[in-house]
Amino acid sequence: MSTHQQLGELVLAVANSRDRAAFAQLFDHFGPRLRAYLVRLGSDPASADEILQDVMTTLWTKSHLFDPSKSSIATWLYRIARNRRIDTLRRDRLDFFDPMEAPEIVAEDIEVDRKIDMQFREGRIKESLMILPEEQLSLIRMAFFDDLSHSEIAEKTGLPLGTVKSRIRLAFSKLRRQLETNGVIDAGSEN
Repeated sequence: MSTHQQLGELVLAVANSRDRAAFAQLFDHFGPRLRAYLVRLGSDPASADEILQDVMTTLWTKSHLFDPSKSSIATWLYRIARNRRIDTLRRDRLDFFDPMEAPEIVAEDIEVDRKIDMQFREGRIKESLMILPEEQLSLIRMAFFDDLSHSEIAEKTGLPLGTVKSRIRLAFSKLRRQLETNGVIDAGSEN
């Protein structure tokens, strides 16, 4: 059973029977990771600890809302952590809120969110690429990183054009399944 499946089983145990041991395992697994993520985003250690406690409380009380068909548990928890951090920043900013600066604050938050999402997705995509056999990975690199056409790849590798196309299609199929499993894309999405 993969780590992803094991974590999913633990969440189900928490959701269905309030299993404290399962929750402890989830806390041990995600606690340090989420705290480090929050600190990397700019939270001071004390704030990161507070937000982490809030995220884990949400896991305990709302685990029944987690839908593994929409995302991985990691994606769900990181998104909660990011949103709680944004809520904390907004709450703290209300103390010295200047209405003339509001558009800048919103624009900054949106840009930070996009950057965080992109970094998370890039990491998951790089991990997912590593599952491909070298023969498929090298074709993907040539097609997308070297910007070669299928015909150019066939000429460069000496492979028949049909083989190049089928290997690239197979690689995409594997990548799609892996990215769905990792919560980078939704199952059934067209993107």
